[in-house]
Amino acid sequence: MATGNIYRELTTLRDGGQTELAILADPDKISPLEMEALAATCAEAGVKYLLLGGSLLLTQQMEACIAAFRKRASIPIILFPGSPAQVTPAADALLYLSLVSGRNAELLIGQHVTSAAMVRASRLETISTGYLLIDGGIPTTVSYISNTQPIPNNKPEIALATAWAAEMQGKHVLYLEAGSGAQIPVSVDMIRMVSSQTSIPLIVGGGIRTAEKIYENALAGANLLVVGTAAEQTPSLIPQMAAAIRQANLERK
Repeated sequence: MATGNIYRELTTLRDGGQTELAILADPDKISPLEMEALAATCAEAGVKYLLLGGSLLLTQQMEACIAAFRKRASIPIILFPGSPAQVTPAADALLYLSLVSGRNAELLIGQHVTSAAMVRASRLETISTGYLLIDGGIPTTVSYISNTQPIPNNKPEIALATAWAAEMQGKHVLYLEAGSGAQIPVSVDMIRMVSSQTSIPLIVGGGIRTAEKIYENALAGANLLVVGTAAEQTPSLIPQMAAAIRQANLERK
């Protein structure tokens, strides 16, 4: 099912050694009106994708947020769901996450079986994603909700072995995630090791707060960098981060 435009774009980024920026918005933390403002900022900065989702989703405004964003931007919207309840056909694509770094069977395959009929009926572009939770220095919502231990940030070889397993199982992309609000982002050494020794697109997120970190991660080989909390708290960082990626892309050519 991963044969749509977004998967092809990610593969092209990987093949060309390039990086793009995605902004992550949590419908529990942003109103539809704020989504319009975010859309305008993202469109002006050249953001490639909007990721939409959260660990809990206490509110019922997912579709309203999508509609508000589309008023001001034509940027593709990718669901980054914390549960099957967060799947809506109003988006463009779905990261079908399998938490390969954990040992919680529900998040490896259980919820996928439960949601399979709904996901197929949605006709969303569905991108099978090997999701690796990395220690971000503090307990995060995703580690609490998933009831799993993250991979130590200073053990890139564990992340690599896990990434290899996901790749050989047929995952279409890899996602290294330090978690929302992480104090320590995924290390450059881990990004470089995983990127250089796997052959599928690499997404990295969690704890990225500066344009400098964006630049370092892009040079290390991340193909899609996801920024959530920093963009939410300081939207003016978005153009700076997009510019840092463009600079890194020029240097990687």
